[in-house]
Amino acid sequence: MLKGIPKILSPELLKVLAEMGHSDRIVISDGNFPAESMGKDAIVIRCDGHGVPELLDAILQVFPLDSYVEHPVNLMEVMKGDPVETPIWDTYKEIVAKYDQRGASAVGNIERFAFYEEAKKVYAIIATGESALYANIMLQKGVVVD
Repeated sequence: MLKGIPKILSPELLKVLAEMGHSDRIVISDGNFPAESMGKDAIVIRCDGHGVPELLDAILQVFPLDSYVEHPVNLMEVMKGDPVETPIWDTYKEIVAKYDQRGASAVGNIERFAFYEEAKKVYAIIATGESALYANIMLQKGVVVD
């Protein structure tokens, strides 16, 4: 065990987060996301018993967000005409605000099918058991400044 590391971050996940460099991206996916097919060229980490908010909070404790892009955090946009509500997005914005001075303005949206295309290019995908719809989130890594 290590001190100061959130217990939800497994050794495999910590290794992946440490391997990632500036501008690399990671997706934390909901339970409906096709993680294995989208992640054919990525590392897929299973975290089935966990939700996205708890993983997002733990990851942002050790993972700097990219300060050189407007939206280092991106959500999958709801399809037009889909009556889905996304209160989980407010939770994400609160979590991001704890770790990034830009707060909710660091969070953007990507159209659903464009999100899938971008997900095919990420370094890793964390597949969760999150049941909220449109709960997928993409993070872009920044640099650690001493």
